[in-house]
This record gives sequence, structure tokens and C-alpha cells, in this order.
Amino acid sequence: MNAQPELIRWGVIGPGRAAGRFAQGLAGVPNTALHAVWGRNPARALDYAQRFNVPHLAADIPSLLAAPIQAVYVATHPDTHAAFCCAALDSGKHVLCEKPAALNVPQLESILEAAHRNGRLFMEAMKPPFFPLYQKLRARLAADPIGSIGFVRAGHCDSTLSPDYPLHFRELGGGSILGIGPYEAFLALDWLGDLKRVHAIGRLNEHGVDSFALFQTEHARGMAQLHTGIDLLSLGDALLCAPGGYVRIHANWWNPARATIHYRDGREVLLDEPFLHGGFNYETAHFCNLVRGGNRESPEITHALSLAMARLLQDARLQLGVQFPGE
Repeated sequence: MNAQPELIRWGVIGPGRAAGRFAQGLAGVPNTALHAVWGRNPARALDYAQRFNVPHLAADIPSLLAAPIQAVYVATHPDTHAAFCCAALDSGKHVLCEKPAALNVPQLESILEAAHRNGRLFMEAMKPPFFPLYQKLRARLAADPIGSIGFVRAGHCDSTLSPDYPLHFRELGGGSILGIGPYEAFLALDWLGDLKRVHAIGRLNEHGVDSFALFQTEHARGMAQLHTGIDLLSLGDALLCAPGGYVRIHANWWNPARATIHYRDGREVLLDEPFLHGGFNYETAHFCNLVRGGNRESPEITHALSLAMARLLQDARLQLGVQFPGE
């Protein structure tokens, strides 16, 4: 008889919208449990604990990290990611951190150093490559190729966000580049390879963060045109172009469920692969399997890839003059 996989107990730092989706996804990951939660807003943390049957409502970060948990999901605003990730890693916990993993490259480097120093797994929560559709698309293009992808077009603008939404504020690490851009940065780097240069244009809001940005990037294998915004509305699909055809990943491409491959000979292949449990379950299952296997880095979302995403986003926003407190 096969032994049951190790039970992995989780603590959540930051019981907001992303953490709600994380809890929904965790329900679809076997041999896991949501054990502890802490938030800066005690009422919100209590509500989260009640909604998701979390047994330990932590009074502070040390209390959460002292709980019998193996892993921590960090889902606060980006301004606190580095401090909370390092604290969790230094306490011996494995860390899955919501994107962007840090405000800038130096902060991310400090997180990775803490992970290496403590021999713990750190992974940025970048969900698209773990979705069934994304994996099915890769397999289809390997079996029936269109050639090397040489151009990526992707982006999303969301003008429905309320005026008090965190992305509007510089002190919280806001702006559309950091709030939306990690997905676009991932897609460009995943299909086009190492970044060579970035050129960005855009506009800032009254709080000093980008409300719209258009950034073009050159990579080892091609170029990308990416956009992000919080004062306009756009479709949220993505395009991958190659000599033998192109792929449209239908909106919302970062929660991929449908894609159409258009071949140069006129064929069209529709891939339709619905996702379950809200989609966070796939990256969380991957993370848990890495913990059980003793791995300290994901082969999919490598530390090098996270650093490359951070550099791309940092270069883009600095070209627009967006700087965060302390930079």
C-alpha cells in the first residue's frame, strides 16, 4: 500500500481577494490544510478565518510563524512582500509569494538570499503555466509546430477598479506595471527568452504611479508589445506569432481556458480546457509537490525567471519615473 503524501499545513499572510482564491484552490489540492491566517485588518482576518474554517487566527506575524505550519502564502500589497517573505523563510517556512514577488530587483535578491540561507523553497505565484490549457497548448505546438515564436502581444487594462483600490497608490507599491504587468512579463520571457532591452511610454496618476503603460521589449528570440492600465478597459487576450502561424489565447489569457492555433496552411485548431477550483490549485499543487520532494526551487518558475520579470518591470516603470518610497 502506498503511503499518503505528507500533509502540508499553510499559513496565510494577507486575507484579501487573492487569498480568498488561494483558499478556494487549496480545497482542490489533496493532503493540504489551511491552518493559520494573519492580516493587518483584524476584522477582515476574522472574516477570512470564519469563511474558510481556519483554526488559528494569529495576533501577529510571530504568532503565525510559530504555528505548526510548513508553508506560508504571502498575499499582502507588494510594499511588504520582501519583509514578510524573509521573516517566513528565516523561521524555517517554505514561501509561495503572490506576484510581484517584490517591489524591485534588490528586494527580490534579499528574498532569494534568505531562501538559500535557510534551505527553504521560495516560489513566485505565477499561475498561467500550470493551467491545463497552457500545458495542452505547449504539447500541441510540440506535436504540430508553427515554428519559433518571434512576437508576443499581450496586455490588460481594468478601469473598473474603485478609487481606493491599492493599485492607485505609490506607498503600497501600486501602478499598472506592477499590478498587471507580471503576467505580461512572464509571457514574453517564457516564449521569447532572455530580455535584451525595454522601451516604455505611459502616464502617471496624481499619486505618482502609472495609470497606463505601453512597453516594448526585445528578447533573445524576438520582440513583444505589452500594455497595462488602470484607467482604461481592454480585452485581455494574448497573441503568439511564428513563421508557420499564430496563437490567440482568449481572454482572460492569464486564467487560460481557450486558445486558437491558426496555421499558415489555413487550418484552425481550437483548444478548450476548462479549469477547476478557480485556478490557484494548479500552482499550489506544484508547490506542495516540490516541498514533499525536497526541492528548493521550481523548475517552472525559477529564481532566474522571477529575477528577469522583476528587471523587466523595474526598467519599464523607472523609464516612466515611477519610484517607490526608499528607492
